[in-house]
Amino acid sequence: MRIEQWARERDVAVVWRPFLLGPIFADQGWRTSPFNVYPAKGRYMWRDLERICEGQGLPFARPDPFPQHSLLAARVATALDGDARSQFCYAVFAAEFGRGQSIDSEEFVSGILREMGAPAETLARAGSPEVKAALRDSVTEAGALSIFGAPSFTTADGELFWGFDRLAAALDWARARA
Repeated sequence: MRIEQWARERDVAVVWRPFLLGPIFADQGWRTSPFNVYPAKGRYMWRDLERICEGQGLPFARPDPFPQHSLLAARVATALDGDARSQFCYAVFAAEFGRGQSIDSEEFVSGILREMGAPAETLARAGSPEVKAALRDSVTEAGALSIFGAPSFTTADGELFWGFDRLAAALDWARARA
Protein backbone atom coordinates (compact mmCIF):
# COMPACT_ATOMS: atom_id res chain seq x y z
CA MET A 1 0.00 0.00 0.00
CA ARG A 2 3.05 2.28 0.19
CA ILE A 3 5.04 1.37 -2.91
CA GLU A 4 3.79 4.10 -5.25
CA GLN A 5 4.33 6.88 -2.69
CA TRP A 6 7.78 5.68 -1.70
CA ALA A 7 8.77 5.13 -5.33
CA ARG A 8 7.72 8.69 -6.26
CA GLU A 9 9.79 10.04 -3.37
CA ARG A 10 12.82 8.25 -4.84
CA ASP A 11 11.98 8.93 -8.49
CA VAL A 12 11.76 5.20 -9.23
CA ALA A 13 9.29 3.73 -11.72
CA VAL A 14 7.18 0.77 -10.60
CA VAL A 15 5.77 -1.86 -12.95
CA TRP A 16 3.15 -4.12 -11.37
CA ARG A 17 3.46 -7.74 -12.54
CA PRO A 18 0.64 -10.03 -11.39
CA PHE A 19 1.52 -13.69 -10.87
CA LEU A 20 0.17 -16.67 -8.95
CA LEU A 21 1.84 -18.06 -5.87
CA GLY A 22 0.17 -21.48 -6.17
CA PRO A 23 2.46 -22.71 -8.96
CA ILE A 24 5.48 -21.18 -7.21
CA PHE A 25 4.59 -23.06 -4.01
CA ALA A 26 3.91 -26.26 -5.96
CA ASP A 27 7.42 -26.09 -7.44
CA GLN A 28 8.69 -26.16 -3.84
CA GLY A 29 6.52 -29.16 -2.97
CA TRP A 30 3.88 -27.20 -1.04
CA ARG A 31 0.13 -27.48 -1.58
CA THR A 32 -0.58 -24.29 0.36
CA SER A 33 1.17 -21.26 1.79
CA PRO A 34 4.28 -21.97 3.85
CA PHE A 35 2.51 -20.01 6.59
CA ASN A 36 0.01 -22.88 6.73
CA VAL A 37 2.65 -25.60 6.26
CA TYR A 38 4.70 -24.26 9.18
CA PRO A 39 2.26 -23.16 11.94
CA ALA A 40 4.88 -21.31 14.02
CA LYS A 41 5.89 -19.30 10.96
CA GLY A 42 2.24 -18.61 10.20
CA ARG A 43 1.49 -17.34 13.72
CA TYR A 44 4.50 -15.06 13.50
CA MET A 45 3.55 -13.79 10.04
CA TRP A 46 0.00 -12.86 11.09
CA ARG A 47 1.24 -11.05 14.18
CA ASP A 48 3.92 -9.30 12.16
CA LEU A 49 1.31 -8.11 9.65
CA GLU A 50 -0.77 -6.74 12.52
CA ARG A 51 2.24 -4.78 13.80
CA ILE A 52 3.24 -3.52 10.35
CA CYS A 53 -0.28 -2.36 9.52
CA GLU A 54 -0.64 -0.67 12.90
CA GLY A 55 2.68 1.12 12.38
CA GLN A 56 1.66 2.22 8.88
CA GLY A 57 -1.82 3.31 9.96
CA LEU A 58 -3.47 0.67 7.75
CA PRO A 59 -6.47 -1.47 8.65
CA PHE A 60 -5.81 -5.20 8.89
CA ALA A 61 -8.17 -8.15 8.92
CA ARG A 62 -6.89 -11.68 8.53
CA PRO A 63 -8.50 -13.22 5.45
CA ASP A 64 -10.32 -16.49 5.98
CA PRO A 65 -9.62 -18.74 4.26
CA PHE A 66 -5.98 -18.08 3.56
CA PRO A 67 -4.72 -18.23 0.95
CA GLN A 68 -7.71 -17.13 -1.08
CA HIS A 69 -8.40 -18.22 -4.62
CA SER A 70 -6.92 -15.33 -6.60
CA LEU A 71 -6.96 -16.61 -10.18
CA LEU A 72 -9.74 -14.30 -11.38
CA ALA A 73 -8.22 -11.26 -9.67
CA ALA A 74 -4.80 -12.07 -11.15
CA ARG A 75 -6.29 -12.42 -14.62
CA VAL A 76 -8.13 -9.11 -14.29
CA ALA A 77 -4.96 -7.40 -13.05
CA THR A 78 -3.14 -8.85 -16.06
CA ALA A 79 -5.86 -7.52 -18.38
CA LEU A 80 -5.33 -4.00 -17.03
CA ASP A 81 -2.37 -1.72 -17.66
CA GLY A 82 -0.51 1.05 -15.86
CA ASP A 83 -2.46 3.05 -13.29
CA ALA A 84 -5.57 0.91 -13.76
CA ARG A 85 -3.58 -2.20 -12.82
CA SER A 86 -2.13 -0.66 -9.67
CA GLN A 87 -5.51 0.83 -8.70
CA PHE A 88 -7.13 -2.59 -9.07
CA CYS A 89 -4.37 -4.29 -7.05
CA TYR A 90 -4.68 -1.74 -4.25
CA ALA A 91 -8.44 -2.31 -4.12
CA VAL A 92 -8.03 -6.10 -3.97
CA PHE A 93 -5.37 -5.88 -1.24
CA ALA A 94 -7.48 -3.43 0.79
CA ALA A 95 -10.51 -5.70 0.56
CA GLU A 96 -8.66 -8.93 1.35
CA PHE A 97 -6.21 -7.77 4.01
CA GLY A 98 -7.88 -4.57 5.22
CA ARG A 99 -11.46 -5.81 5.50
CA GLY A 100 -11.07 -9.60 5.36
CA GLN A 101 -13.28 -9.91 2.29
CA SER A 102 -13.30 -12.83 -0.10
CA ILE A 103 -11.78 -11.82 -3.43
CA ASP A 104 -12.63 -14.81 -5.61
CA SER A 105 -16.07 -14.04 -7.01
CA GLU A 106 -17.01 -12.33 -10.26
CA GLU A 107 -19.36 -10.14 -8.23
CA PHE A 108 -16.48 -8.88 -6.07
CA VAL A 109 -14.15 -8.28 -9.03
CA SER A 110 -16.79 -6.62 -11.20
CA GLY A 111 -17.68 -4.34 -8.26
CA ILE A 112 -14.10 -3.10 -8.08
CA LEU A 113 -13.99 -2.61 -11.84
CA ARG A 114 -17.23 -0.58 -11.70
CA GLU A 115 -15.88 1.57 -8.85
CA MET A 116 -12.73 2.21 -10.90
CA GLY A 117 -14.71 3.10 -13.98
CA ALA A 118 -12.89 0.39 -15.94
CA PRO A 119 -14.28 -0.55 -19.35
CA ALA A 120 -17.20 -2.98 -19.14
CA GLU A 121 -15.38 -5.57 -21.25
CA THR A 122 -12.44 -5.86 -18.80
CA LEU A 123 -13.89 -8.89 -16.99
CA ALA A 124 -14.56 -10.71 -20.27
CA ARG A 125 -11.08 -9.80 -21.55
CA ALA A 126 -9.59 -11.34 -18.39
CA GLY A 127 -10.86 -14.73 -19.58
CA SER A 128 -9.34 -14.41 -23.05
CA PRO A 129 -6.64 -16.81 -24.24
CA GLU A 130 -4.21 -13.87 -24.54
CA VAL A 131 -4.62 -12.78 -20.92
CA LYS A 132 -4.46 -16.36 -19.66
CA ALA A 133 -1.22 -16.86 -21.59
CA ALA A 134 0.20 -13.58 -20.30
CA LEU A 135 -0.50 -14.62 -16.70
CA ARG A 136 1.12 -18.03 -17.28
CA ASP A 137 4.15 -16.20 -18.74
CA SER A 138 4.29 -14.00 -15.61
CA VAL A 139 4.30 -17.09 -13.39
CA THR A 140 7.10 -18.59 -15.49
CA GLU A 141 9.05 -15.34 -15.29
CA ALA A 142 8.53 -15.15 -11.52
CA GLY A 143 9.99 -18.65 -11.21
CA ALA A 144 12.93 -17.72 -13.42
CA LEU A 145 13.57 -14.69 -11.18
CA SER A 146 13.63 -17.07 -8.15
CA ILE A 147 10.56 -15.41 -6.63
CA PHE A 148 9.25 -17.57 -3.81
CA GLY A 149 6.66 -15.35 -2.13
CA ALA A 150 4.91 -12.02 -2.15
CA PRO A 151 5.40 -9.20 -2.07
CA SER A 152 8.54 -9.49 -4.15
CA PHE A 153 10.40 -6.67 -5.83
CA THR A 154 12.93 -7.10 -8.61
CA THR A 155 15.14 -4.34 -9.94
CA ALA A 156 16.36 -3.73 -13.48
CA ASP A 157 19.70 -5.36 -12.64
CA GLY A 158 17.96 -8.55 -11.43
CA GLU A 159 18.20 -8.09 -7.66
CA LEU A 160 15.36 -9.71 -5.72
CA PHE A 161 13.89 -8.26 -2.53
CA TRP A 162 11.13 -10.06 -0.62
CA GLY A 163 8.68 -8.69 1.92
CA PHE A 164 7.37 -5.30 2.91
CA ASP A 165 10.34 -4.81 5.22
CA ARG A 166 12.62 -4.88 2.14
CA LEU A 167 10.57 -2.41 0.06
CA ALA A 168 12.60 0.68 0.98
CA ALA A 169 15.84 -1.23 0.35
CA ALA A 170 14.58 -2.35 -3.07
CA LEU A 171 13.62 1.19 -4.05
CA ASP A 172 16.92 2.59 -2.76
CA TRP A 173 18.83 -0.10 -4.69
CA ALA A 174 16.92 0.71 -7.88
CA ARG A 175 17.47 4.46 -7.43
CA ALA A 176 21.21 4.06 -6.83
CA ARG A 177 21.57 2.09 -10.05
CA ALA A 178 19.24 4.16 -12.27
